Amino acid sequence: MTRSALLVGATGLVGGQLLARLLHDPLYTRVTVLARRPLALQHPRLDTRVVDFAELGADDLALGPGGADVYGALGTTIRQAGSQAAFREVDQHHTVRVAGLAREAGAERIAVVSSVGASSGSRTFYLRVKGDMEAEVTALGYPQTEFFRPSFILGRRPAHRRGEGLGSGAATVLAPLLAGPARPYRPVPAGRLAAAMIAALAEDRPGLRVRTHDDFLALAPEPAADRRA
Repeated sequence: MTRSALLVGATGLVGGQLLARLLHDPLYTRVTVLARRPLALQHPRLDTRVVDFAELGADDLALGPGGADVYGALGTTIRQAGSQAAFREVDQHHTVRVAGLAREAGAERIAVVSSVGASSGSRTFYLRVKGDMEAEVTALGYPQTEFFRPSFILGRRPAHRRGEGLGSGAATVLAPLLAGPARPYRPVPAGRLAAAMIAALAEDRPGLRVRTHDDFLALAPEPAADRRA
């Protein structure tokens, strides 16, 4: 059976990789993107909807019978957002709002980018927000929920973030030393992460799963070409 997909975060590193792959995946006949501004890309399968995430409603999704597979790749930094509250609004509340509306519309499968170490009890604000997001999405009751917890994500970002670039470079050099319990902290190319997310939902296996580095490799065993690298 063919499906439709709902994607948020399409202008980001992982979201861009997801969009490119979803549009060429024979499983999906339509890809609906919710974005704050129009995309330059046009495609027969692409339905771009410019929305205000803070005021998002069911009509903005228009998924139709059966809903859609939901892919969440929203993300920012506290520096870009301007404050911790604004960061939480994007990384947690916007993601949960989209997921909730999609679930109400009949969506049964969701894959969301989170972070290694995500925990509502973390002392680190960033990881606490990611943990809170995971808890709220889990509570929505999707039959299949997949959280992807990468460490450093490799690729050329639309908006260069100096700190992330330096961290990704260091992680690449140190990757061979990240063994055993430290393996989840190995870097992953954005294309491979996106391919793993799509592969996870394609399995159509009910349940709640938290995916880390080795899961990414298992789900997408062949290195996926990173179109932005």
